[in-house]
Amino acid sequence: MRVRFLEYVRQAIHVLSVSLFLLSTAHAADTASLRGTVVDPLGAVVVGARVEALRDGAAVRETTTGADGKFLIEGLAEGRYVVAATAGGFERRVSDPVWLGDGAHGLADLILPIGVLRQDVVVTAVAEHVSAAQLGASVTVLDQELFERLGHTELLDPLRTVPGLAVVQTGQRGGPTAVFVRGGASNFNKLLIDGVSANDIGGAFDYAGLSTIGIERVEVLRNANSVVYGTDALTGVVDITTRRGRTRRPEATVAADVGNLNTRHTDLALGGTASQFNYFGSYGRMQTDNDVPNSAYRNDTVATRFGVRLGRSDVSGTVRAIDSEAGSPNAFNHFGIADDSTSASSASYATLAVQSQWNDRLQTTIRAGSMTQDLMLTNPSPTGTPSDSSSFANYLGNPVTITGANGASVTGQGILDYGGSYPQIFSSAAERQSLFGRASYQVASTVSVSAGVRLEREHGMTSASPLSQATRNNAGGFIEARGALGPRIFINGGLGFEHNEAFGYAVTPRVSVAGYLRPPSSRSMLGDTKVMFNAGEGVKAPDLSQQLSSVFALLPVETAAANGIEAIGPERSRTMDVGLEQGLARGRARVRVSYFDNVFTDLIEYISKGVLPQLGVPSAVASALSFGAYANAQSNTSRGVELSGDAAAGRLTVAASYTYLDATVTRSLNSAALFPSSNPKFPGVSIGQYSPLVGARPFRRPTNSGSLVLGYTQGRLQISWAQYFFGAADDSTFLSDAFFGPSMLLPNKDLDAAYSRADVRASFRLHDRLRWYLSVENAFNTTYAATAGYPAPPAVARTGVTFTFGGD
Repeated sequence: MRVRFLEYVRQAIHVLSVSLFLLSTAHAADTASLRGTVVDPLGAVVVGARVEALRDGAAVRETTTGADGKFLIEGLAEGRYVVAATAGGFERRVSDPVWLGDGAHGLADLILPIGVLRQDVVVTAVAEHVSAAQLGASVTVLDQELFERLGHTELLDPLRTVPGLAVVQTGQRGGPTAVFVRGGASNFNKLLIDGVSANDIGGAFDYAGLSTIGIERVEVLRNANSVVYGTDALTGVVDITTRRGRTRRPEATVAADVGNLNTRHTDLALGGTASQFNYFGSYGRMQTDNDVPNSAYRNDTVATRFGVRLGRSDVSGTVRAIDSEAGSPNAFNHFGIADDSTSASSASYATLAVQSQWNDRLQTTIRAGSMTQDLMLTNPSPTGTPSDSSSFANYLGNPVTITGANGASVTGQGILDYGGSYPQIFSSAAERQSLFGRASYQVASTVSVSAGVRLEREHGMTSASPLSQATRNNAGGFIEARGALGPRIFINGGLGFEHNEAFGYAVTPRVSVAGYLRPPSSRSMLGDTKVMFNAGEGVKAPDLSQQLSSVFALLPVETAAANGIEAIGPERSRTMDVGLEQGLARGRARVRVSYFDNVFTDLIEYISKGVLPQLGVPSAVASALSFGAYANAQSNTSRGVELSGDAAAGRLTVAASYTYLDATVTRSLNSAALFPSSNPKFPGVSIGQYSPLVGARPFRRPTNSGSLVLGYTQGRLQISWAQYFFGAADDSTFLSDAFFGPSMLLPNKDLDAAYSRADVRASFRLHDRLRWYLSVENAFNTTYAATAGYPAPPAVARTGVTFTFGGD
């Protein structure tokens, strides 16, 4: 019996709203107070810290922390405050704004950093807000300051600075973009927008349409965490947080720029606070013609956030809506002519969350979310030259010579469009409603426990087949504990429980440990030495096509058993990493090294209809299919090393990363079924046309990659330089010649060439509220193709101004 999920969500929100209203009417006293605890990065209390309550930028009252690190500031009038804490040997830290109603008691705990490098509180690695210094997990935080410094309009570019991530855009701006974390597939990452999953059903997500509009920060976790987040978090989590209003007076920002290739960009934002309310809204548009025919791109994004303080609870709602259109010229370098296809997509992500601090020990979170995604691909007419004069002819690209980075070369014509009736339209739609609840309880000063439940309803459909639609009602839960063994060892572990209608039940464990061989110090050139260990498992549900097109359903029972083929189940991961962090130069520099070892099993593999009979599928059954089918038949391994470092010296900042990846396909049903092709021009070389072969590397995941970001500030001038390095990667041309033969295939190994791209950004503050900027992407006009056959854009220069009105 299916749960009436939406009705339950509506009732829960109604009950929650009434409860919060009643709570907000209760007052404990005539004046308000602020209290909290000041600690160092490892959680040790800071005694004698100076604590100030600031309102409108001015100190109203102050006190010092006691022997337990706690402070209490009483006698405050109703209003919005921030708490600032300072202590010898630490950097000053200011809290987020706290609204105090008449008689309210506000809580503002502060972690004082050592040194000028940012030390963040993160939320993706564990169920609670925890200082990164106390975590063993590999987490990188990208903040608004970095976005403004780099000047990129799409999030995919700042993501290139994260070690362990390979960001691959197919073609030019707006082209499909995949993010590979530590050798895992692009759909192995959980993407959260304000805590709600933005992945399509089955884990896929195209990062091309994700602009930096309205984003305050992004956390990137490079470990499996299906404990807290359920399916799709096999290799990592990308968590996006929308900005909130923070100024007493409304603050508006207008930015506009223009550039070559008919590139235009606009960004509008408005935010502020009013008594216990805060609000923020932004709109951005990016459009360009790009450099390849039929590759024009437009993206409109709206991001909003509102919040209100009600008694002990903070209520927050967010909406992000994206609408985009793009030309789809296909692999222009492989056909010598652009296809006339287009794509149009729209998506919306909405959340309503309530966080309540009931007392010093108990905190709860309830979050309702909604996701909708729509995609339409249109091919209005066939492009190219007919392969013959029949009504079933396919259409070929121009004669071309293709040369891979491995030196191999072929000449001929590939099939660009297949025969059939036109226009051809493919559409898909997905929606998800979710409800999440979590409670965290501080058992002792160094021990806390969190538990939570997840409910979600997924519905998706695609025009590929009348059968390609399904509804899933899924549920999950977790329990997690975090504690410290003495002042230097921090342990986090938990179990996740998942029930998905597509595959049934799954249990995922996870453990993380951080230990300090040397504690943090603001006086020593050789600072803290931190060692880390993580291990966990993840699961991922199949997408709709995989769920509804299983090889298992086509086979006689005895044949399926003989070949080890079962009903479509979850894809699984086992991830492990160990690492070392070293603080340097009195907190002004930090270097990290990590070794990771991941195993991916039961991966779902596409089997073409021509190969199905070799697996025992009756020929008549295979012939009746429109396409092939799927099976959990592939396994991969990935291991490697990440190096990264940050430093700040006066006006100069430096951030660098390098990743070495050794990824290998260890099992593949396609290879076992003699699926690899062999181009006669390369005798003895097996080629995977649609997927990599056993013993080879997964496609589009380079062995070597890295980044270097330099920032310089001098008075009103700010300059940044970002250099991205991408090594050679295995790939396929994915081509068939006029007779469906392999003559247009090249060997997979190192087919994608290595490349390096530089982006430069300069800005100058002409006035306190007026700033001029110049951004140049691919500054040296490097010619490269991130994926075989799809040329990347040349140098794109944009210049414009930013106006700011109002604010404090």
